[in-house]
Amino acid sequence: MSISRPASESAARFNLKETLKRAIKMPMKRLGHAIEDYVADQSPMGNVSIVDSKHFEWVERLEKNSDAIKRELVAVLYGQKSLPNIQDISPRQMNLSKQHIDGWKTYFFSILGHRFDDSYKRCPETGKLLDSIPDLQLAFFSVLAPGMHIKRHRGSYKGVLRCHLGLIVPEPQKDVRMTVGDALVHWEEGKCVIFDDTHKHEVWNDTDGIRVVLLFDVRRPLPAWLTRVNKALLGLAHHLPEVRKAVRTQREWEAQAAAKAS
Repeated sequence: MSISRPASESAARFNLKETLKRAIKMPMKRLGHAIEDYVADQSPMGNVSIVDSKHFEWVERLEKNSDAIKRELVAVLYGQKSLPNIQDISPRQMNLSKQHIDGWKTYFFSILGHRFDDSYKRCPETGKLLDSIPDLQLAFFSVLAPGMHIKRHRGSYKGVLRCHLGLIVPEPQKDVRMTVGDALVHWEEGKCVIFDDTHKHEVWNDTDGIRVVLLFDVRRPLPAWLTRVNKALLGLAHHLPEVRKAVRTQREWEAQAAAKAS
């Protein structure tokens, strides 16, 4: 004999479950934000959305050599029929651009200590410059198609800072932009923008051309004891299943691209 429960009882149980989940999640979220604020306050740049480039000696070097990086980028774009979409490498990015499945292309150099030698060989000057950046955690050419919109979102880890080196910025410049917190960013070719990607940010390319930046993460400068903790956490992230899967997918793409070229 089966017994059916009244719909009101099932709904009450569901509401109770959701209420308990929120009761647990909200304090944890507040705790997470408090830890992030503490970490940011310990760094020389504080908890700002846009970071002054004076904190990093490598900015001038990258900007002076941006033409060499752009030449290698253009060779990649013309020599490679297709590049992987960001969601091919990192499926969690799918929600950021559902309406533009092919709108965000990538060409990776490294992911959390995993280095892609084929990219370094193909872009040797870019590789040398990346190797000159202390505490580099991630690097790739980020290619946004015309009309691309990346929804407002935030990064998950305060221990890194993100940099965009502008390489191809279409006109009109006002129509290709990013907001980070309350700040409005317009990229310039040959110039770096450094920001805290745990601050909510959103990107638009409302032009007819592609926008390309060299996107990379560096470890956030912190006091010695926090730097040790940060290095340990980033070292653990190197082994995360999601990271290892992204690396495997990138290497599979490289192998397929090499096979097509031969």
